[in-house]
Amino acid sequence: MSRASEFDPPPDSPLTTKEGWRLWTGRNRTPPQLREDWRELAPAERLEYDDERLNYHSDLIVVNTPTIQDITKTVSRLLVLNRRQISARRGLIVTGGAGTGKTTALTQLGLTHELRTQLRNPRPGPRIPVVYITLPPAATARMVAVEFARFLGLPILARANLTDITNSVCAVLCDVGCDLVLVDEIHNISLTTRAGAEVSDQLKYFSERIPATFVYAGIDVEHAGLFSGIRGRQIASRFATISTRPFALGSPQHRGHWRSLIVTLEQALRLHQHRPGSLARHDQYLYQRTGGMLGSLSHLIRGAAIDAIHDGSEKITKAHLDAQRLDHAAEQQPETTPRKRSGRRKGVA
Repeated sequence: MSRASEFDPPPDSPLTTKEGWRLWTGRNRTPPQLREDWRELAPAERLEYDDERLNYHSDLIVVNTPTIQDITKTVSRLLVLNRRQISARRGLIVTGGAGTGKTTALTQLGLTHELRTQLRNPRPGPRIPVVYITLPPAATARMVAVEFARFLGLPILARANLTDITNSVCAVLCDVGCDLVLVDEIHNISLTTRAGAEVSDQLKYFSERIPATFVYAGIDVEHAGLFSGIRGRQIASRFATISTRPFALGSPQHRGHWRSLIVTLEQALRLHQHRPGSLARHDQYLYQRTGGMLGSLSHLIRGAAIDAIHDGSEKITKAHLDAQRLDHAAEQQPETTPRKRSGRRKGVA
């Protein structure tokens, strides 16, 4: 009888498996159409129609921010520069505070590359152009290798050693044409510990064996010791960095970017009675609620839209916005003007 595999494929197919990644990249992202006859729909049909819009608003509305554009452009350049490099390929580290959009930027980068690859290079046979993994806390080199194997769906036996897993992963990724590896939660590496140093060495070994561009993302990696010591200096010599930050309001250009972001999110709404521009006119209030965090702003507006569908008003009101409970960091933002919670449902405008 063969020994049990170390893990079974997760039933929900997260992004860290090739099945979950394919489902996500292949998802239909076309917004639902608003129906002119929505008031006349039968109850069952109206429920189905509303559920479609609720599902749409439950998904993160991704905005092509200047930071995402910069990351995509930088990695597109690196992919070309690394094509004929035998070793010492260059990479990118996306760093920033918690909640500033690092994972969103990383996954959108992977999505863009996946779709471009399908259009440009429909090669015969199986193709896995992108691998996406997250580093678990207190990771070991073997755990990192298993994360790669988990993404690929390789059956790793409990008795398999690190060399066996590494060789299997590298052989498959070379065979399927992987050229972009995304590693999230890189701040979980501590080069001051033996395990952290071994994880760093393992990732470096993967980068030498797999002809791919590696992109890392993590929280404030420049302050987490990732660039310290001999290994840190080696990482610093091969990886450029791009920082994600909250949006600012310090200059007319900054305020313009913030308003453009609000307008983009507002245009994505699927509500029947919402007046375009009503949210953008309250850019200061929205900034006070979210501290300029894209994720918090998206959560605030989408949550208000969901409430507007549930109560039948079909427009976002100040009461809807005030009712949203955001993350702790956003709720601790100082307010220059008090927020009044009122039972009256006035339009935001």
